[in-house]
Amino acid sequence: MESLKKGSDCPQKPAVAADIHYVDAPRHVAIIMDGNGRWASSKGLSTAEGHRAGFSNIEPVLQMFADAGVHEVTLFAFSTENWSRPADEVEALMDLLSDEIAAGTDRFNQKKVRLRHLGDPSKLPRHIQAKVREAVCATSSNSGLTLNVAFNYGGRQDIVNAVRQIIANGVSADLIDENTVGRYLYTAGGTDPDLIIRTGGEFRISNFLLWQSAYAEFHSTETLWPDFGESDVARAINEYASRDRRFGSRVES
Repeated sequence: MESLKKGSDCPQKPAVAADIHYVDAPRHVAIIMDGNGRWASSKGLSTAEGHRAGFSNIEPVLQMFADAGVHEVTLFAFSTENWSRPADEVEALMDLLSDEIAAGTDRFNQKKVRLRHLGDPSKLPRHIQAKVREAVCATSSNSGLTLNVAFNYGGRQDIVNAVRQIIANGVSADLIDENTVGRYLYTAGGTDPDLIIRTGGEFRISNFLLWQSAYAEFHSTETLWPDFGESDVARAINEYASRDRRFGSRVES
């Protein structure tokens, strides 16, 4: 099955200009949504209920970022390594993904959210592959916030897959540069993240957007993902706005 990253199966529709304002907010925020299991354990709930609470928190957080002027959000929902989790937990996550896609597409269209899938869809159950493709196509012409859902995604796999495609297409080594590689990544057509947020207190990047996050700012919060709310969004954006982004340049004192 061909990757959904470029939306090649979607009918082309005219784009409409987005009505989004930018001040000091990052253009693109990527989030490692960590802490669902710990949140559930602290409340005597099952891990599946923790994941359900985490999924329920996605929409309000997206709205907060959109209201702040963020144009693109990427959510790390399921990594290539997550298949090693207990089978019942993986099954619960798949059921949640299926339910959320079915219930959320109409709401995404109402809010002009454009959905993109990042990752390899081939390992997903066939009915979920079909739902993902339908949702991506149904929202492809929306002009508001772009939501990238990284599901069965790994940063190393992303780069390896890009290299394989470059070789398969016979691109001359002399013509390969950073822009070339970028065009073959799952994120092709999007922007690199300005800010990466990890909930749950960890500081690892965990194989997420390795190429794309080269100059992203990183923000870690102790807040577990189901509890991540308005004050956490404001804190992350304000911290981002206070930083001096030099992109590797040296500033003489």
